[in-house]
Amino acid sequence: MIIDCHCHAGKGDKMTAPWNTDAPIESYLRRAKAAGIHKTIVMAAFNTDYAEANARLAKLIARHPGRLIGFAFVHTRRDAGRIFKMVEEAVRKWRFRGIKVHGSESMPTREVCEAARAFRLPMLVDVASKAEVIDMLAPQFPDVNFIVAHLGSFTDDWRAHQQVAYQLARYPNVYSDTSGVRRFDYVIEAIKRGGARKVLFGSDGPWIHPGLELHKIRLLHLPEEQERLVLGGNAMRLLARRSPGTPAALRRNAASERHSQLQMSPERSDERPESEWEHRL
Repeated sequence: MIIDCHCHAGKGDKMTAPWNTDAPIESYLRRAKAAGIHKTIVMAAFNTDYAEANARLAKLIARHPGRLIGFAFVHTRRDAGRIFKMVEEAVRKWRFRGIKVHGSESMPTREVCEAARAFRLPMLVDVASKAEVIDMLAPQFPDVNFIVAHLGSFTDDWRAHQQVAYQLARYPNVYSDTSGVRRFDYVIEAIKRGGARKVLFGSDGPWIHPGLELHKIRLLHLPEEQERLVLGGNAMRLLARRSPGTPAALRRNAASERHSQLQMSPERSDERPESEWEHRL
């Protein structure tokens, strides 16, 4: 199964650039189908109110059953104090499977990391070339899986690419997606340093053609098993790592884990065949 782990969908309300004006999912889906992509992780376009944007995204996802997987977008400053509630609604009401934070708006905070921990959700974070932020997040929250968008930089910052490649090797809970990475050799370096289990295929659609980004992965000429992991196996494993329970239980879990000193790799209990992860999706 091929999973695109990075795509936007729906309308934005700022209307100063494509990414905060409109992310037309229909054109993306046509291109993805032609490219052989089976499922896609989607998040809202940039908005001034992500609670409303996530609700609109949920309706859009419902129109494409079995095709789209939602991530809840949050602005860690504007949404401070209500992030747990936003994530809880997204998970319990709409069955969203992760969180998105964009560093050009606001970097991840302890509040959003604790929400990710409580619900056992992966966090897709665009660090906007400030890869050093991951050195703060990953050790503080070893039980939260962070997916660093664009190998650390959408703007071709080679320093960020290189730093994230080292972070993939250093931290068991740090991953990266390949969306929009034009410096091809850094994708190769990321896989060499972190291993194929730490890299996820993504397109940053609909603005970037998913078929083009998929071809980039094919051009790596990875061994079949490694390519399978990058194209979908890793995403399936991270998406399946969820924690069911009542809201009260989740809050107790968040409170108790806040003081824990968990040091094990988040992948320790995730060694299951791909067929099982696919079934859980």
